[in-house]
Amino acid sequence: MLLTVDVGNTQTTLGLFGEGDTALRQWRMATDHTDTADELHERLFGYFQMFGLDLADVDAVAIASVVPILSQEWQLMMRTVLAREPLMVDATRDCGIEVGMPDPHQVGADRIANAVAARETYGSPVIVVDFGTATNIDVVDASGTFRGGAIMPGVLLSASSLFSKAAKLSSVPLVVPAHALGDTTESAVQSGIVIGAAAQAEGIVSRIVDELAGEQDAAGDVARRPKVVATGGLANVVARATDLFDEIDPDLTIRGIRQIWMHRESKRRSQERD
Repeated sequence: MLLTVDVGNTQTTLGLFGEGDTALRQWRMATDHTDTADELHERLFGYFQMFGLDLADVDAVAIASVVPILSQEWQLMMRTVLAREPLMVDATRDCGIEVGMPDPHQVGADRIANAVAARETYGSPVIVVDFGTATNIDVVDASGTFRGGAIMPGVLLSASSLFSKAAKLSSVPLVVPAHALGDTTESAVQSGIVIGAAAQAEGIVSRIVDELAGEQDAAGDVARRPKVVATGGLANVVARATDLFDEIDPDLTIRGIRQIWMHRESKRRSQERD
């Protein structure tokens, strides 16, 4: 089985895959930047034991991490516990998609995984809006090239900043209010944060779509309008406040990690045959 690990700044998502492209099991856990390899082993062992699974059945690991210190600890844990060298997703290495940016070193591993999975699942052009610690907008153009996108403070980050700096505002549930015009402090905050996040995504995606307009696909025809896909922990909440999204796909990132691993594994086997 293949274990995929998406280490984000706030949450870490793990997916366990067999033969198919749907995860057999999936877990989310809080990302603790102080975790050691031993502590990560303890947590992972607990998740497997909870479902009657055996870590020894994992024969491959692929990791996408945006937390460098934890990248080292995850690698160490996999080497010592599973005796496996994990694949570290890195946009500077062959991930099966062209990166049309001046410096691929700047591309987060989660963003390249999103781009790979979105192109594989929905074709190109496609735009992914990932509602995580940051809200990332990732763009694959009509030729299938990852072009970049936009990065902005995430919903929870914005809310936490507001609540910590505004003395008269207290934390409220992050749900879509009945109206954009809030008639209580709570509904006004919900409108500003949740509907505001939706409106922000609408505005930036609209501008990106305009900039892509007229580009040609691989066949030389004018490309269709990009599909827009939402993913990330708060995708379902924000999606209720807008009709922007063609699809909501919470498993997009871990599927992208799997697809990158499959691409690299296929390439490795081909080189061995040669």
